[in-house]
Amino acid sequence: MPDQSIPEARVPLDASNLQGDTATREGISRRRLLGTAGATGLVLGAAGGGVGYAARPAEATPLTSLGAERIEFHVKHQPGITTPMQARGHLVAFDLAAGAGRKEAVALLRRWSETARRLMAGEPATQGDTDVATDAGPSSLTVTFGFGHSFFARTGLEKRRPVALDPLPEFSSDRLDKARSDGDLWVQIGANDALVAFHALRALQKDAGAAARVRWQMNGFNRSPGATAQPMTARNLMGQIDGTRNPKPSEPDFDQRIYVPEGGDPDWMANGSYVVVRRIRMLLDDWEKLSVGAQEDVIGRRKADGAPLSGGGETTEMDLEKTDAEGGLVVPINAHARISRPDQNGGAAMLRRPFSYHDGFDADGTPDAGLLFVCWQADPLRGFVPVQRKLDRGDALSPFIRHEASGLFAVPGGAPEGGYVGQALLEG
Repeated sequence: MPDQSIPEARVPLDASNLQGDTATREGISRRRLLGTAGATGLVLGAAGGGVGYAARPAEATPLTSLGAERIEFHVKHQPGITTPMQARGHLVAFDLAAGAGRKEAVALLRRWSETARRLMAGEPATQGDTDVATDAGPSSLTVTFGFGHSFFARTGLEKRRPVALDPLPEFSSDRLDKARSDGDLWVQIGANDALVAFHALRALQKDAGAAARVRWQMNGFNRSPGATAQPMTARNLMGQIDGTRNPKPSEPDFDQRIYVPEGGDPDWMANGSYVVVRRIRMLLDDWEKLSVGAQEDVIGRRKADGAPLSGGGETTEMDLEKTDAEGGLVVPINAHARISRPDQNGGAAMLRRPFSYHDGFDADGTPDAGLLFVCWQADPLRGFVPVQRKLDRGDALSPFIRHEASGLFAVPGGAPEGGYVGQALLEG
């Protein structure tokens, strides 16, 4: 790409002029000169001046519209649930500080909501902005807030705690680190620019002040928008297409599966959702020893295009009864895609919206990498729990993954204009 970092630098045009300045002669190659000319336009001096200037364009043409994409904060459902998956994400849980209660929580949620509104609009933070994202647009930034089970006791609101927020049952495959699980408050940040995402993370952490401290934080990523020739379902770090059968907002029963209805119980959760967060480590060294065919049998789908092993394309309905020439099931009985299907779990459905993660390597070179599993549902007891119980009993994928952290949070509806997230709970 042409170097445009010095658009107003004086550029000699002939060898005689170059001889007088060794630094200039060595520092500006012909390729750079021509590249700069092509990128910005070259203005030649009149009357044999022999000197040209790489002029700034009157109005720069943006490389892409990606940074300009803005998502509204004050909406019916909090942003970051049905928002298309972003390239960068941060998940962070906070615990209220010792002595902090409902009053401090109200002030904190007010600060956080205002900061989120400003940053999602591409504006600087309210106080002490770090200027990290000064040159960027909103970049599809979303900030989503939720409350953990422990938040209600800390704020004297136990009677308003939803039954759906009861702790998740234990699963045999769990190897949970309590220090990286649960929390009073949960924040999800997503953006299509890493600096924009970090800027939001830092601003919210500073906003917490003396009211709350970070309990845990996880960083994730997805494929960048525009990286593929056409829109397609994302792949995870196992190389598998992941999310083919996700519920879609266009489906008639989407809202009842994903959101708490108005007039539901409790009333302050109207238009909200419940999110299950799991840090799932992928045992990639073991997985990558399998042949592609063996990997496909574990999942029940072709690796190349995500199509079911029973045939068709990615979105073709899986034929669970189809057999091969020997009479065996084409989709193995313990294949992940078979076991996790809603029609195999009493209609249980959840909206998966994960991030991949990589946190380096263990001392023996084993990668600490996998999936920050984030799933949304109107009731986790009818969404995540029955599916995970069934997977726990015989999923072919289980030997290749390990659940290392977990959390369940109540995510209320969007903040009203001039209000803040959780206002109906904290002031109701």
